[in-house]
Parts: sequence; structure tokens; C-alpha cells
Amino acid sequence: MTQPCPAVAIARQILNGFDCYREEFRKITNLGRYRFEQALWQDIQDMSARRIQIYKEHILNTRDGLLSLYGEAVLLDIASWPSIKTSYMGQIDLRLDDELAETWYNSVFNSLFSHDQICNRSMFVQTTRHERISSETPMQIRLYRPAGDLRATLRQIMQDYRFEIDYANAEADLERLECQLRESLPDWVCRDANLSIELYSSRLYRNKGAYIVGRIYTSDEQWPLVLPLVNLEGRGVRFDAAITDEAEVSIIFSFTRSYFMVRVAYPAEFISFLQKILPRKHLWELYTSIGFYKQGKTEFYRSLMRHLDETDDRFMMAPGIRGMVMTVFTLPGYNTVFKVIKDRFSPSKTVDHATVIDRYRLVKYVDRVGRLADTQEFKDLRFPLAKFEPECLAELLEVAPSTIEVQGDEVLVRHCWTERRMTPLNIYLDNATSEQQVRNALEDYGWAIKQLAAANIFPGDMLLKNFGVTRHGRVVFYDYDEISYLTEVNFRVIPEPRYPEDEMSAEPWYSVAPNDVFPEEFPVFLFTDVTHRKLFSQMHGDLFKARYWQGLQQAIREGTVIDVFPYKRRTDAEYTYTA
Repeated sequence: MTQPCPAVAIARQILNGFDCYREEFRKITNLGRYRFEQALWQDIQDMSARRIQIYKEHILNTRDGLLSLYGEAVLLDIASWPSIKTSYMGQIDLRLDDELAETWYNSVFNSLFSHDQICNRSMFVQTTRHERISSETPMQIRLYRPAGDLRATLRQIMQDYRFEIDYANAEADLERLECQLRESLPDWVCRDANLSIELYSSRLYRNKGAYIVGRIYTSDEQWPLVLPLVNLEGRGVRFDAAITDEAEVSIIFSFTRSYFMVRVAYPAEFISFLQKILPRKHLWELYTSIGFYKQGKTEFYRSLMRHLDETDDRFMMAPGIRGMVMTVFTLPGYNTVFKVIKDRFSPSKTVDHATVIDRYRLVKYVDRVGRLADTQEFKDLRFPLAKFEPECLAELLEVAPSTIEVQGDEVLVRHCWTERRMTPLNIYLDNATSEQQVRNALEDYGWAIKQLAAANIFPGDMLLKNFGVTRHGRVVFYDYDEISYLTEVNFRVIPEPRYPEDEMSAEPWYSVAPNDVFPEEFPVFLFTDVTHRKLFSQMHGDLFKARYWQGLQQAIREGTVIDVFPYKRRTDAEYTYTA
């Protein structure tokens, strides 16, 4: 019997590793409904982190298996990889997750070779897959035509998406949903005979919420439609809202939140469906939002390279106060910043390089509650030298010479993180055009700190410059070199002076351990503008009390998982924000 050639067998082994990863990914994801029904909130958070961890674990298992079977002499012969790639292309050709399979192959390749071996002959720098699904009607949707009877259609939707546990009050939910749809859509829409509703067949799960996602449309216009559901823990399931505003739906899929769990047999199909209802979202953002963060990283890189090829954009230093740990540069026409660890930190910083790396990686695994910017970590990025403003390149070479290197007509960035670009909060406040704008930003700044704390995250350095404002006006933390779990911090009250002379001393009259924090010091530390300080104290003065933080620590230790909803919730009288 003829044995398969090494290229075919190696490609098959790589694909087998991908299948093992996908199977574990599915098992974790497919239990989303069960966890929601059983109100297993802590398990949801644990499994969200676990689902991210398994990618690297399976890559290493696949690499080690290949080395064990074929040895370094075969595997590290770069000349053999074009034929391995060709064989792999044939083996994934009929798969429904072929784009993910390409990215998996790239990850295995990169686990074996240094990044200077990256080329399209040996790996998938550019995709070989067909165009994304463009059908007007994806396969995994449910289609509804109200024909003038919106209430009956909503009733059918509730029936189609029912759970093992009953609805708490189905009739009240129907009335609420119909009322909200009629309020949020133009008057004529609900009467239009051509009105249609498309909903993806699988629900999306994240934290304490479940979401039905789709669109509502006529022959001329469309609106996104998201129906969030909550488990009232013993009282049944409730349809919480009907959301048709694109900005609100965009926030639900924000880069500041944990990834959804959703059953998708054909990822590209679902991404295509999401693109129809969220046309301003990038392809890489949508893949990332449903847990395929490595595919998101791949699509981001391809998008960035296209942008550099097709525009005259040049890298420049990001506006704002220069960081003491990170140096940050950006492209004016590309809504991303690139963060590089400096070779030397400010003397006031006590962290080292390894700690900074660990803290940036930590953010990937925690519940970001809409207040932490997601990051992508890259190694050995190469950019054309001509794409850098001279002042930008000079500063990068000065502060991070071990990371930034000019090699001929290229600039090598050995290690960096990418984040969504935002307006630094201090700059936002300086440029505010009204008192209400200042008040709104400061109020949301306080809520950002509180919601992070309730999710067991202490930002550490809470200066205004370390928070950004998104295009939707939300305040988000983005500087992670001092971030820690809240339960690791020791919040203290400043002891009373022993003698009158103590208050005049340049040194404290009490001992201070590395993890000690004194919230009484926050007002002066955070606000140089006295007006901002007084205003913030009126809205969030409890943050200046040690007992506030200690109470949160106690709740976290008792297993409390907070509710932070990424949409407007309706009370009996009005809409209120809880996130």
C-alpha cells in the first residue's frame, strides 16, 4: 500500500489539530443555553476565559505532535512548506469553516518558524478562500412577515425562541416589545405590508444575558433588531427590550466587552449577516466579537496592510500625554493605536517588562463589562520605512530601541499591542463645548471605575489620561500596566496624626505596603481642575471612601456576579442606563 507523501500527511496532522480545537470550542460554546437557563454566572465567566486559552494549548499540542512524528529535519525545512500548504488547501476546500482553518495553519507555522520566514508561498498571508457569503437570505435565519399584525409575529418569535424554563410574564413582554418597536420605528413601518423580520436562528450568550439578533426591514429601508433576554433566577425568562438603534446595537457588539457564545455551523455566513445589520463594523471586529479572536487578528492584519497599500497614511505619535511605560503611535486614517513597551520606565513606576506583558494579556480573559478596551498582541510586524513620519520614527527609536529597528527600507516592530483609538478623557474634557458635556463625561468616568471594580478589576492608575472616550461617548480604560484584581488591593483609611507635626512632615507617619491604597487621596491625585473635582465628588464621592471598596471586595469574595447591561433598559416609567 502506497504511503502518503509527507506533505499530505503533515497537512492532515495540522487539520486534525484544528478539528480537536474546534470540537472543544463547540463544546464550551454549545453549553451557553444551559448555563443561561441554570443561572451559572460564574461558570459563564470561567468558560469564557477557558475558550480563549484553548487555542494556544491546541496549537502547542499540534506542533509537538508534528515534531514527534516527523522530526525537526523535515518540519524545519522551509522548502517543503509550499507543498504542505497546497495539500492543506485541498483538504479544507469543502469545509464550512475554511477561513478559520487557514488561520490555524498560520498559527502552527508560526509556532515552528521565526517571523522572518513569513511569505505567501508557505502560509496564508492572503486568503485563498472564496468571497464571503453574499446571499440575501443566509441559511440559518428565521423569517417573519407580520402582514399588519405585529403582536402575533412577536408571539411567534417568543414561541420559536423559548427555553426549558418558562417566560416570567409573556403577555407583559409582548406589550413591552410591541410598544418599544412602535416608539422606535417610523409610524408607517409597522403598517407596511412588505415589513419583514429576519432573526438568526441561534441565540447569542454573554455574561448574564441572551440575545436574539437580526433585522427588521421593508423594501426600501432596514433597521437592526436585537431582543435581549434575562433570567430572573427562579421567576422565569424575560424579554428585556427591543433595540433598533444602530448605535446601541454597535455598543452591544463593542470591543470593550467579552466575546459572545453562539452556535454557528458556518462562521462566514453569520459574519455576513452581522455585516448587513452593522455595516460600520470591520470584519475583524465581528469575528472577534463571537470568540474567533485569532481570525479577528488575521482579518485586522490584512485590513491594515490593505490600508497601507491603498493610502498615503503615515504613522505618527498618538496625541496626548506621553506614557511612562508605553509609547503609542497611530495612523491618522486608521482607527487603531499601536502600543510598545519602552526600554526604560519613569522612576515612579515599579513594574518591570514581564509584569506589563502579563497585565496586558490579563485583559483578554476578564469580564471587560464595557469598560476595558480589547487588545491584539503582535510580534515582528514589518512596515515600510516610508510609512513613518520622521519625528515618529525618531521618538520610537529613542524610547524603545530594543523593540523598534530599521532594517533597510523596513521598520521591524518586534512586539506591540493594538487597541481601538479613542479620545483621551483629559483632552475630551479640555475640548468640551458645554457644561453638560463635561458633566456627562465625568459621570461616565465614575461609572467606568465602579463597574470595573464590581467586576473585580482595579485600574490602578486612574488618571484621566488613562481613560478614553469612544465615538458613542462612553468612557473606557485603556492603560493596563498597573491593573490588578480588586481583591488583591488593601484599601485603607489614613490613620489620624499622632502629633501636630505629623501633618507637616514630608513623609507619611504611617507605614505603606506595596498593595495599600488610600481612597481619601483620590480627589487631589485625579483632578488638578478644582471644578472637575467638586463636580465628580457630587456624583461619585463614595469612591473616595475606603469602605466603598471594601464592600465590593466582600461581595466579590461571596461570589456575587454583577449585572452590567450594554443597552438601555426600560423601567416602568423611563429608559435608564445600567451600563
